[in-house]
Amino acid sequence: MTHIQPRPRKFWPPVDPVSHTSAEEERRHRKQRLAATFRLFGRYGFDQGLAGHVTARDPEHPDRFWINPLGQHFRTIRVSDLHLVDGDGNILQGDRAINQAGFTIHSAIHRARPDVVAAAHTHSTYGKAWSALGLPLAPLSQDSAAFYDDQVIFDPYSGVVLTEAEGKRLVESLGDKKLAILKNHGLLTVGPSVEAAAWWFISADNAAHTQLLAEAAGRPQPIEHETALLTRSQVGTHQGGAFNFHPLWEWIVAAEPDLLD
Repeated sequence: MTHIQPRPRKFWPPVDPVSHTSAEEERRHRKQRLAATFRLFGRYGFDQGLAGHVTARDPEHPDRFWINPLGQHFRTIRVSDLHLVDGDGNILQGDRAINQAGFTIHSAIHRARPDVVAAAHTHSTYGKAWSALGLPLAPLSQDSAAFYDDQVIFDPYSGVVLTEAEGKRLVESLGDKKLAILKNHGLLTVGPSVEAAAWWFISADNAAHTQLLAEAAGRPQPIEHETALLTRSQVGTHQGGAFNFHPLWEWIVAAEPDLLD
């Protein structure tokens, strides 16, 4: 009789995130994930005209960040298309315009939150629908519990965010949270990596969709407070957000390798 020796159990993902030995390696990593994020957002339908922007702080110059050029569809963006902007709005790399509201929002966030590497905002359908209610996302599932007590409502809507004062008001409202529900506008997420910020946006839009469906069907029963806090500590960490992004990264690079150009 043959005896099969049990293999050691391996858990994925690994405990430690990827680390890089130089600013150039980290810059390449962030830009590649940023370009992949735009391709993924395009696939999810998070694109509408000129609206939407995602940024990644430059690892060597913290007062600068990479952003998408204005008017280029998310599903065509490559690493080489990304523009580098400083805190005063000067385009240091790139030959196209950028979204003015995008600069106002992201420059304020990157200036006030040194822990934030990336921020994401688009006019996704479910995010817009949920934002019109002016309510936080409820912990209706394990996934939506990731945002429990880690979100804010930015209220009231006062038009396109174009002034420094409005950017400052948004940042003050965001505080140290990872999700802002911009009333009558949409969702905004931040994270200490591009992967985390991107995943939280995808997940928040999904949570909005889920809650809209649940409330249309009946009276949802949220997870109770203590359990919701516990669940957030289990599934709502930024490291967990980055790891959730990883399968999407592998898929989109395999499907659209030109994004790395």
